Amino acid sequence: MPLHRQLAEKLSKTYEPSSTIDDRFRGLDITFVTNDLGEPVTLFIGQRRPDGAIVGERYVRTIKRVPGSQQVQASHWDLKGKVTRA
Repeated sequence: MPLHRQLAEKLSKTYEPSSTIDDRFRGLDITFVTNDLGEPVTLFIGQRRPDGAIVGERYVRTIKRVPGSQQVQASHWDLKGKVTRA
């Protein structure tokens, strides 16, 4: 299942490097992890449990860069499966 267009736009922005960010999107809880450049690379989406973990789905981003630079040439999100406990 592909990501919603508005969620993909949100995740295409740059955030604080090497951090975990908790947010909400269209009534669902989301948590994403950024790499050392501040680009979201792992996404958890679903319902947050009282301990902060999300039960739902996990996505991982693949980034292809322009050779010799940090510029993103292309990227896509792959659904890696259900997350039932963490």
